[in-house]
Amino acid sequence: MTLEPVHMKKISELAQRIDYSFESEEPRTATDIYLLLEELKVEGKTVLKAVDRLFRGRVRTALMAQCKEPYPITYACDSGSTNPRTYDSGLFVDFCHCALASTPTELELQRYRTIVCAAYTASQRATVQESDAWEFFDAGRGRARLIKIEPDELKKKVPDLVHNMAMYLAESEHILFMLEKLEARQAKKDKEMDKEKQNDAALKQALNPDLNPNSSLENPLEESFFIMDGPLYPKQLMYWLVLEDEEVRIYRNKHSEKILQNYIDIMDHFLEKNAPVIGFVKNPGDMQLMDAIRKRGEYLELPWMLDAQFFKKVLSPEQHFSGPKQEEEKFRGLENLPRERRRPDNTFITYTNWFLQPNRFYERLLKDSSPLAARELKHKFPAEDYAVSFFMAYLPAKDMLFKIEAPYGLIKNENLRNRIVKKVLFDLALNSFPLTLTKADHVAKIRKVEREVIDKQFVSMKPDITYNDLRWKKDYDI
Repeated sequence: MTLEPVHMKKISELAQRIDYSFESEEPRTATDIYLLLEELKVEGKTVLKAVDRLFRGRVRTALMAQCKEPYPITYACDSGSTNPRTYDSGLFVDFCHCALASTPTELELQRYRTIVCAAYTASQRATVQESDAWEFFDAGRGRARLIKIEPDELKKKVPDLVHNMAMYLAESEHILFMLEKLEARQAKKDKEMDKEKQNDAALKQALNPDLNPNSSLENPLEESFFIMDGPLYPKQLMYWLVLEDEEVRIYRNKHSEKILQNYIDIMDHFLEKNAPVIGFVKNPGDMQLMDAIRKRGEYLELPWMLDAQFFKKVLSPEQHFSGPKQEEEKFRGLENLPRERRRPDNTFITYTNWFLQPNRFYERLLKDSSPLAARELKHKFPAEDYAVSFFMAYLPAKDMLFKIEAPYGLIKNENLRNRIVKKVLFDLALNSFPLTLTKADHVAKIRKVEREVIDKQFVSMKPDITYNDLRWKKDYDI
């Protein structure tokens, strides 16, 4: 043990000194600030506004888990990555591998994969043979592509943008690839069902001549729910495309615009069919709302830096109960317990209403929240329909907060937005996390042993390691 009791005692004193300073009531509570989100404006532009009415809801976990599954089929897409690898030759490379999973499980769907390798070197003399088109393998179920980032396109943020290019291209291309496959399969299934129904109808008509011949020809499409891992759009890439920094000229790369167009095409698919798609953000790290409130200059005493910190506070059970504190404690049978033994009620999931985020900050710029902010792209619907909308869900039992995003064009429909909320809460009540997304993560993940095999393929160069790589040896990495 490197810290002896005398050291731990002093550290504890310092921690308690900080803790005590946060005991007093904040001058403006989280609930008061939440009311500002009815419509939040900065510089005359709306940064956030409530869709319909502003509210906070809660559902009992046990009862929600007993509900009927809102959608018979769920799809989820996720990607695994080697993360940016650097080599002694100056090469930066990242392999990203994308897969789709479903509930109920379909192994055939899981066999379809998309792999993208992004490579960058600062040397003008080095040549990387970029793929001209997709290279198919595994009897057409797999696709792979090597893309190159030119030396003059990046002078900084190299690992981040090499990763972003590989990940966003792989994910967006795989989703479009699979939507095409699923649509073709559905069309074939519909055709077979139509034929069966026509035969059934003919038989019934023969047995009962008075029957309306069109009564059994309805053929509703089988409904499904689609989950994208992470935000709805490639926010980090959009940031650098909007700013056009002299040292980050990734906008020159032909694949950057292709990525943005892919995400618009994905949204077009779901908007056309009025079918649900969400981006499930596991670790929301935005600071947009807190920054916007500070920019107004009225609420400088805000204690939170991250939006997630604020939403956790406003959705916590003690903040969420609408009655006086004494009534809450009496209702839960806590009034006779010592205060240190009183615990929040963790049997609920709490959540917010839907919000529309038509604009977002890019340094000092305030622009659209969809890829249309960065480029002029082909789109089939009004620009407003592609704006990010979201709601937050909080699990007190695990102290986890999730952000659920969807295009505004979908959630304008009250019926659909309520079904999306019900589906997400149902999944969280069952497993504390969407089961189908967990499946996709397991299928797509590139594990440590696989990354080591990939490293060995570069026979003319060695991984560029640091002292920390040797010191820690990534023992907890799988």
